[in-house]
Amino acid sequence: MRVLWLSPWLRPLARVHADALRSAGHEVRIVTSDQHPESGPARPDEWVLDPRPKQPSTYRPFLRVRSEVAAFGAEVVVTELVRDPRWLTLGRGLPRIDVVHDDRPHDAAEQRPRWERAVFDRWQSRSDLTIFFSRFVADAVGREPRVVVPLSSDVADAAVPPFVEADGRRDFVLSGRLNDYKNIPVALAAWRLHRSGPHHRGDRLVLIGDGDVPHDLPEGVRWQRGPFRYADELTTLARAKGSLVHYRRATQSGVQMLAMQLGVMPVVSPEGALPELQPSGGPVVGVDDPRGLADALDTLADPHEAVRAGRVARRAYLDRHAQSRVAAALSDAVAQAAAGRRGRSTAR
Repeated sequence: MRVLWLSPWLRPLARVHADALRSAGHEVRIVTSDQHPESGPARPDEWVLDPRPKQPSTYRPFLRVRSEVAAFGAEVVVTELVRDPRWLTLGRGLPRIDVVHDDRPHDAAEQRPRWERAVFDRWQSRSDLTIFFSRFVADAVGREPRVVVPLSSDVADAAVPPFVEADGRRDFVLSGRLNDYKNIPVALAAWRLHRSGPHHRGDRLVLIGDGDVPHDLPEGVRWQRGPFRYADELTTLARAKGSLVHYRRATQSGVQMLAMQLGVMPVVSPEGALPELQPSGGPVVGVDDPRGLADALDTLADPHEAVRAGRVARRAYLDRHAQSRVAAALSDAVAQAAAGRRGRSTAR
């Protein structure tokens, strides 16, 4: 089928999903924007727009793309975090799949204006099918009909560096948007306990990303501040002994998926879908338990244990979240949405 994927904000993940559908025999085009720091140059399968309807200069490019979208002749449209009312006209009348990542905002920065909720919430809920990436979010939102698709990392498999063995393992990482929901004070308290104990092996805790981080960081903590590109940080992330995904509020986490894809064990809290997606036996620590988090750091500080756990994480990713599994699930969703629309038309 010809599939149109509208994703203004999550461009790297939309590319992964488009490639997965393409591997299953579908023809896919993406409408997106340059909002994501990983955007880079446009691919041949992308139309890139500026999703700011208040800017007059954005209308001419939008009208051109709308015409080209119509010529593409999509049979199914997928919508993902669409916030520009003009985009509602792209693929209008086609069977539509809506993609939902979160059951609620993580923090105040993710709260949408009232007009956005009024315009988009009802439109999203009237899709022919909703894709979720965890049972937790699917049950919390409660929308039907629905399908749960394996959550993928938004890094292409071809970009993943080789698995790092014990002699190359060093440091722990905490990455992404470093705001309050990332539970950084507890992470720092746990780091102090770990660093002052007998199991510290000279590692650092490396914070990667922009956000709200205390200025008086403990010894052994390095903050690489600012937006980052995966190409610049994959080596640091892949050689880590563990990745802290110990959030106070969570739905599911691409950071958790990336760690597993790289062969690094994530350390998660019991919030949202984090334990649902955690590798079997992987550490799950209460959000207000710095001692428990320090114990997890103590264990993974042994490079041989970090490698053993990393292999478990990598195998879990390949078994549950590999492109072939994502492709099969997305392809089934496309067929289900199209068949559901045809069935309702026949019934009428």
